[in-house]
Amino acid sequence: MSRLSFGSRTTILLVAGAAAAWAVTVERMRGMDSGPGTDLGGLGWYLGIWVTMTAAMMLPSAAPAAAHVARLARRVRMPTALFVAGYLVVWTVYGLAAYAVFRLVTSLDTGVLAWDDLGPYVAGAVIVGAGIYELTSLKRSSLDRCRGARHPENALKSGLAHGLDCVGSSGGLMVVLFVLGVMSLFWMALVAAAIFAEKALRHGSRLAPVVAVGLVALGLWVAMSPASVPALTEPGSGSRSMEMGS
Repeated sequence: MSRLSFGSRTTILLVAGAAAAWAVTVERMRGMDSGPGTDLGGLGWYLGIWVTMTAAMMLPSAAPAAAHVARLARRVRMPTALFVAGYLVVWTVYGLAAYAVFRLVTSLDTGVLAWDDLGPYVAGAVIVGAGIYELTSLKRSSLDRCRGARHPENALKSGLAHGLDCVGSSGGLMVVLFVLGVMSLFWMALVAAAIFAEKALRHGSRLAPVVAVGLVALGLWVAMSPASVPALTEPGSGSRSMEMGS
């Protein structure tokens, strides 16, 4: 099989996998958006939806790197599967860390984070912080590495390295998703589009300042007038409760 065929097959597999993950995510998350501070439910339920969600959001932008690894790994069986496994392991660790932070914050909450108290200001500040992060050297270096593949001779190692680079590049954007409502399909799609644009488009590395400006503006908007932000579900007004287990 030619090198082009290996790369094309890998891209098709990852895009198809992402499409399937999107279908499952839409089915499981429809109507579950409770806005900022959405309860993450039990750990088992959360991990299931998190892995599916990250596969939907991240696999399309990881396809070029995975295809490069697959073209070089002729002597390794299932190089794409090994790459994806390493990549998703890193994002799963990120998700577990986010879950731990959520549980810690909610256990200490004395009411000041309520949406009718300081909640909008805290949410807005976090979003502004994510925008500022887009302009940092860590973001730039992580994005540069995330637009390629490191250690392409070893599929699993390459997937792990690519996951770490992409967490450094897109971790701030995922924090924004948690703040706005991790179960929101709208914000999930918007964050996924920003990640794909930065990682996969030809001049995507130049988009970080544009994303930064957008995030700062959004953060100020959420802080000052959250009720007017389109598609932002104010806490307590979700359409239906979540059956996530304890």
